[in-house]
Amino acid sequence: MTGAGREGSTGLRHGWTTGACATAATTAAYTALLTGEFPDPVRIDLPHDRHPAFALARESLADGAATAGVVKDAGDDPDVTHGALVSARVTHGEPGSGVAFRAGEGVGTVTKPGLPLAVGEPAINPVPRQLVREHVAAVAARHGGTGDVVVELSVEGGAELALKTWNPRLGILGGLSILGTTGVVVPYSCASWIDSIRRGIDVARAAGHAHVAGCTGSTSERTVAELYGLPEDALLDMGDFAGAVLKYLRRHPVPRLTVAGGIGKLAKLADGHLDLHSARSQVSPDALAAMVRGAGGAPELVAGVLGANTALDALRQCQAAGLPLGDLVAAGARSTALGVLDGAPVEVDVVVVDRGGTVVGRAGHQRTLAAE
Repeated sequence: MTGAGREGSTGLRHGWTTGACATAATTAAYTALLTGEFPDPVRIDLPHDRHPAFALARESLADGAATAGVVKDAGDDPDVTHGALVSARVTHGEPGSGVAFRAGEGVGTVTKPGLPLAVGEPAINPVPRQLVREHVAAVAARHGGTGDVVVELSVEGGAELALKTWNPRLGILGGLSILGTTGVVVPYSCASWIDSIRRGIDVARAAGHAHVAGCTGSTSERTVAELYGLPEDALLDMGDFAGAVLKYLRRHPVPRLTVAGGIGKLAKLADGHLDLHSARSQVSPDALAAMVRGAGGAPELVAGVLGANTALDALRQCQAAGLPLGDLVAAGARSTALGVLDGAPVEVDVVVVDRGGTVVGRAGHQRTLAAE
């Protein structure tokens, strides 16, 4: 495979999306269906004047069907589909039918509303579909075809890989989604995670859920699910991307949002950080000490928090002194969240948990509890 470049600011190598791989496989398979020969490598055209070439890892031509496969190279991004075999089986369709898509082995099917695809459709996103259609049309024009084809996409081992993604929660069952907007995987951009957060909100809204929860991890998610009885498709695996949840809800509101996480990540949110990853934001001992001072904490407690090794260490010192640092952090995190929501009609409460899932701080829950 050629054409993968390096991202200028990091030196990390770009990769290619499953949508780009599916387009390449389809192009090779349809060419073989019309000519009897597989182009290898097969070159495709992507946005932003990119023209990568993909080596074929699989090819088969028999009984009016052509199949080609390429191995996905995600570059230096830790993508769960890196190294997966993405294949396209192409057959002639009915005259005038255009391009029809089918889900093969390892590609999921949409079972819930709210996604940009109808229920029952293969989980092949709109942009990859358009790329495939454009390349089918180009192959047809070069080799005298009609462009009426059935394209069945598959990902080897996709059903197992999908369990490591948001797909089951989004109602995409049986395999992976064929994704991509530019065709390029930017290392560590986390674009797919943020897109999954947005699709999770879309699915929750379509299901009519009035209450969703953005959780930083599995412990906080479990606690919130038990606390409020929320169904799985109302739980957003927010991870470090608090900003992604809040900004999308600002434009697509849900009546109530619970933000839940550990003291460290929510202390960063309280301090105004919207990306909670340790490489991009840090807990501020000064900010925690200021909270303790403002709550009337003794000078020795303020000094202890200022010198604490971690936010959890600061929490334990405050618990021993009877000062509710968890509640203070929750209130600060809620204030940041409301600021980002900027008047959107979303009630916000915050739940802070320790590593065992015990609630150690809350804010904004009194009115909502009274309504439950």
